[in-house]
Amino acid sequence: MQSDPNQPGNEWVAHTVLPVKIKEKDLRTMVGNAQCRQPYDLSVFNISAMSYGALSKTAITALNKGAALGKFAHNTGEGAISEFHLQGGDLIWQIGTGYFGCRNEEGEFSEELFTKNANRPQVKMIEVKLSQGAKPGHGGILPAAKNTPEIAAIRNVIPHTDVMSPPAHSAFSTPVEMMAFLGKLRILSGYKPVGFKLCIGDKQEFIDICHAITTTQIIPDFIVIDGAEGGTGASPLEFTDSIGMPLYDALTFVTKTLISFGIKKQIKIIVAGKIITGFDLLKVIALGADACYSARGMMFALGCIQALKCNEDICPVGVATQNPKLYKGLDVNDKQVRVAQFHRNTIRATIEIMEACGFATLNDVSADKFFKKIDASHTVSFQELYFGKEGNLIESH
Repeated sequence: MQSDPNQPGNEWVAHTVLPVKIKEKDLRTMVGNAQCRQPYDLSVFNISAMSYGALSKTAITALNKGAALGKFAHNTGEGAISEFHLQGGDLIWQIGTGYFGCRNEEGEFSEELFTKNANRPQVKMIEVKLSQGAKPGHGGILPAAKNTPEIAAIRNVIPHTDVMSPPAHSAFSTPVEMMAFLGKLRILSGYKPVGFKLCIGDKQEFIDICHAITTTQIIPDFIVIDGAEGGTGASPLEFTDSIGMPLYDALTFVTKTLISFGIKKQIKIIVAGKIITGFDLLKVIALGADACYSARGMMFALGCIQALKCNEDICPVGVATQNPKLYKGLDVNDKQVRVAQFHRNTIRATIEIMEACGFATLNDVSADKFFKKIDASHTVSFQELYFGKEGNLIESH
């Protein structure tokens, strides 16, 4: 069904009578500032963080093989790197508070294990997760029943025991300490791009992080902003519904804050939060993002039918289950192609919209060309809505 253009909340982008032609068939951004020695040419559309354990082995395999076919990146999620992630696709290794894949017997960060995994050739970027949009400020538990010997070996934990992911990191407790930790990870990984992910809550805390960046001069290569729109079957409903800043507000705040500190051009912004279409992608680029993650879209490509049984281990299409009888029904050979085609066609749609609007490059995508209907008689541009009438347009990405 087409959306009703007269309904409050409807969004659109202004086209031009002089469309342009874009020769490139892909859209990418280079991640890695002057402190990085192995910058990565990242697609603007990538697979969001979804761990093996939450998703089945066939789902993870199909995602990674699809990423290899389409030449885009696959975020591992915080559940560590499994053999199913090592099917040819580029990886962004996410490290959460449980330090899975790089933890010692006490659950603390292990430099030795981190170095071993971070220097895998498949790992292109390192992402430290502070919080996620679905359950910011909330830890998690891997129950003993799900902690099989296979999962335990991947996560460096004792099998058949409850394993906690605490709400906060133990490797650092202040913004300055966090910058030192990121600097350590950069060195141990052979100077690959390092960054962190968070859902914005208290604005002052992000401002404090920016102060720490400028004070220490340890500059992350990227920051991931996860909107409160994010979802997971492992989140309490109250957290999903009532905690965390929505993506557009968070992205705009982060963009303006990085610009005010003079560090926006050195740090790429990646975003997540219900991004599925090319128009979704261009909207966040207009607000300051350089690239994005998609979870729902990639799961749809895998065959997700939104049965809403993710946390019950009875996913009927084999995406979110560890039941062999169910996940064997997910045909990896078929689904990897669907994942790659979803990426390719989304990028194609993005380019076609850019051409219609006269955006020759991603740098031309601007907030003053996107509009939102507020009520029956009022329409405002994204520039006015998120940056103010007098605000300057975002500096080039």
